[in-house]
Amino acid sequence: QVQLEESGGGLVQAGGSLRLSCAASGRTFSSSAVGWFRQAPGKEREFVAARSWNGGTSYYAASVKGRFTISRENAKNTAYLQMNSLKPEDTAVYYCAADSSGAGGTAAIKYDYWGQGTQVTVSS
Repeated sequence: QVQLEESGGGLVQAGGSLRLSCAASGRTFSSSAVGWFRQAPGKEREFVAARSWNGGTSYYAASVKGRFTISRENAKNTAYLQMNSLKPEDTAVYYCAADSSGAGGTAAIKYDYWGQGTQVTVSS
């Protein structure tokens, strides 16, 4: 069992940066892949970034590649999403997710634990 809690969202101007954190509880987090997804109003939830359980493999959506970086500190049971050069189209609720199988990837259906989300708003 893994519980996830996101933090770090807020309001930022276009071109600015935010770092989201995902604090996990539960003994299986270090063996779980972690992913970030987002959902804008009126749109479906979409993949943003993912990192395998050992940090060896990372995936990024084309829309954020080069601007966002996913990382994790298993010793602290925490994952991060560093977001730079933010654009108004990045505005969404951002969700952290964990895949206890360790594989992760881009498909939301692979993730069995989800946080409640944190709002990110980018003004133009």
